[in-house]
Amino acid sequence: QVLLVESGGGLVQAGGSLRLSCVASGRTFRSYDMGWFRQGPGKEREFVAAISWNGGDTYYEDSVKGRFTISRENAKNTVYLQMNSLKPEDTAVYYCARKMGSGSHTLRSEYDFWGQGTQVTVSS
Repeated sequence: QVLLVESGGGLVQAGGSLRLSCVASGRTFRSYDMGWFRQGPGKEREFVAAISWNGGDTYYEDSVKGRFTISRENAKNTVYLQMNSLKPEDTAVYYCARKMGSGSHTLRSEYDFWGQGTQVTVSS
């Protein structure tokens, strides 16, 4: 069993920044790619960003490219999502997840463990 705990969400004005963190339990964190997803009000959970096990490769949803940055510190079992130039449409619950499959990083089905989520609200 892997426990993922997100933090760093909150209320911010449009144009502002937030940094989300996700801490994982266990000793195998460094062996897995990790991802961030979000679910806005009345919407499906959607892919935001992902990072390979060693941080060498990153992947982003088109609408966040150039604004969001995913990174990780394997020594701390932590993955981050730096969010800049936030927009009201970024408002959502943000989830981190561990990728266990070998398929596309954008697919929810490729991830086996999920955190409880952290709320991000961007006011206009």
